[in-house]
Amino acid sequence: MKNLILTSPIPGELIALNKVKDPAFSSGAMGAGCGIVPSEGKVFAPFDAKVEVLFETKHAIRLTGTDGESILIHIGIDTLNGKPFHNLVNQGDTVKKGDLLLTFDIDEIKKAGYDVTTPYLVTNAFDYDEITIKNDAQVILAKSAQKDDEDTKNNNISENNAIDTNSNLAKEEIVAQKILENIGGLDNIRSVEHCATRLRLILNDKSKIDEKAIENIDGVKGQFFAAAQYQIILGTGFVNKVYDVIIKQTGHLASNNKAEAYAQMSLSQKISRTLGDIFVPIIPVLVATGLFMGLRGSATSLGIEFSDNFLLMSQILTDTAFAFLPALVTWSAMKKFGGTPVIGIVLGLMLVAPQLPNAYAIAAGTASPLYLDLFGISIPIVGYQGSVLPALILGIFASKLQLFLKKVIPDVVDLIITPFLTLFISMLLGLLVIGPIMHALEIFIFNVVKTFLELPYGIGGFFVGGLHQLIVVSGVHHVFNALEIELLSSTGKDMFNAIITGAIVAQGGAAIAVALRTQNKKKRAMYISSIIPAFLGITEPVIFGINLRFVKPFICGLIGGACAGATASIMQLAGTGMGITVIPGMLLYMDRLPAYLLVNFIGLAVAFALTMVCFKPEE
Repeated sequence: MKNLILTSPIPGELIALNKVKDPAFSSGAMGAGCGIVPSEGKVFAPFDAKVEVLFETKHAIRLTGTDGESILIHIGIDTLNGKPFHNLVNQGDTVKKGDLLLTFDIDEIKKAGYDVTTPYLVTNAFDYDEITIKNDAQVILAKSAQKDDEDTKNNNISENNAIDTNSNLAKEEIVAQKILENIGGLDNIRSVEHCATRLRLILNDKSKIDEKAIENIDGVKGQFFAAAQYQIILGTGFVNKVYDVIIKQTGHLASNNKAEAYAQMSLSQKISRTLGDIFVPIIPVLVATGLFMGLRGSATSLGIEFSDNFLLMSQILTDTAFAFLPALVTWSAMKKFGGTPVIGIVLGLMLVAPQLPNAYAIAAGTASPLYLDLFGISIPIVGYQGSVLPALILGIFASKLQLFLKKVIPDVVDLIITPFLTLFISMLLGLLVIGPIMHALEIFIFNVVKTFLELPYGIGGFFVGGLHQLIVVSGVHHVFNALEIELLSSTGKDMFNAIITGAIVAQGGAAIAVALRTQNKKKRAMYISSIIPAFLGITEPVIFGINLRFVKPFICGLIGGACAGATASIMQLAGTGMGITVIPGMLLYMDRLPAYLLVNFIGLAVAFALTMVCFKPEE
C-alpha cells in the first residue's frame, strides 16, 4: 500500500467531504476525497492522465493516472444540464498535469438553483493508506493510514446478496435482480431513470423496500430517499448497465419520473400544476408589460407630458400582449397538451381577428356583437381580446382533437388534412360554442372575485392575505395566475398582487424574529440564508425551512399577511403588472410607491412583533 498526494484541480476553497450536501458523495460511498467551493470556473488536470470518462452533460470527468490513480471530478450537485459547461478535451484523450480540461459558468449554475460545490474523489481509494489533497493555502487529509474497511463491509454482505462468481449472468444483471427482489419486484416500480451515479426510482409502495438488504448488495454503494425518489448509488458507468437491464426486463416501464410524480398528485394539485404549466411561460411577457405601464404611470404622475406619437409607441409596448392574449394562451395550452404550438397561435389569433367586433369596443359601447342564427338560437359573435378562459379551453380541445385526428388520418395526407380539420373544427366551436359559454362563465367568475376583493373595510383583502401562504403550502397556488391575468386584461390593474405582497413579506418578517430569538449562531446563519429569498418574492425556503417547522411563526406570518391585505384593499392599491412582489414589485407601483411600502411594512411589522412575543425557541 502507498500514500497519494493530489493537488486541487479547481481554484477555490477545500472542504471536508462530509460537508458536501449530497449523501452519495458525503458518505464516502463513491470514494475518498473532499469538496471544492470553486472561485473560478476552470478544471485543470492534477496529474498526467487519460480521460477515461467525459459525461455527455460535461459536468463530470473521470481520469486515470499513469500510476493507477483514478479520480472523479463532479462539478456541482445534480448539475445535469450541459449548457454551463465547455469541454476542451474529449473522452480517450491523454493530458498532462496542469492542462485545462473544462470550463464552467459558476453564476449560471447558481442561477439555475444548483449547488456549485464540486466533489473531488479518488474512486480507487482502497489502493492507498493515506490520501492528501492540497492547494496553495490548504491541506486536507482525505484518508488516514488505517486498514481499509472494505473487508468489514464485505463481511456484512449476506450470503443471499453476494455476487455468484459461478453464475453465467453479468454482474449488472445480478445486481439488477437483487435490487428488484428487495424493492418488491417490477410491479412495485412506477418509474425509473438514472443520473451519472444513481438509479432513481419512484415506487408504488415504499414499505416493500428492504434497505439493509439493498445496502449489502455487492455493487451497491449506498441508498437514500430524496426528491420523492428512492436513489440507489451504483457509481459511474455501472449505473447505466443496471438501468438498461431493468428497462429490458419490463419493455414498457415509464422512465419519466416527472410525469409519474404528477400522477401521484391530488386532483386539485393536478389542476393547479396544469394551469401553472400553461400560464407560467406567459408571465415574463406580462411582467415586462406591467413594468412599462408602471414607468409610464410614474412619469405621468410627476407631471411629464408626452407627445401623441410617443404615447402611441408606449401603447404598443403596453397593449399588444393583452390584445393578443388568446394567442399566447392557446399556444401554451397546445404545447402543454401535446398539440402543435403554431396551430395554437393561429387559433388564438382567430379569436381576435380584426373582422370580429372588438371586445374592448363592445365594452365601451362603441360596437355591437354580430348575431348568427343557428337552429333558432341567436348566438353573439365577438372578438375575445383580453380573454383567458375561452382561449384556455379551446387550446386544450384543439390539442386533443389534433392528437385524435393523427391516429385516424393516414400518414400520407396527415400533414395537410390534420391541421386543416383541427383549425376548422376548433374555430367553429370556439366562436359558436366554447367562446360564448366560457366568456359568460369568465365574466361571472371575474365579477364574483372582484366583488369579494372590493368588500368594504378590507374584508376581502384580509381573507386573501391571510390565507394566501397557506394555499402556497398546499401547492395549488398556481391557479391564481389565471385570475391575475384576467384582472390585468379586464381592468389594467392587478389588485390581487397588492394583497399578496404583504402576505409574502410577512413570512419573511416572522422568520427574522425566529433568527433573532435563536441563540445558536450556526442555525441563525442558516435561517438568514432562507429569509433573503422572501424579500424577493419567494417564500418556500422560509416557510418549509423555518416558519412551518415551528408552527407559531407561520401563524404569525398569516396574521401579518391578513393585516397587510386588508390595508391594501382599503387603499384600493393595485399593481400595473403581475409576477413580482416585495422589493422587485416596487416597479409595478411607481405611481403609488408610498402606499405600496406601507402595505409591506404593515405585513412585516405585525408578523415580526407577534413572533417575537409568541415564539420561544427550544435549541
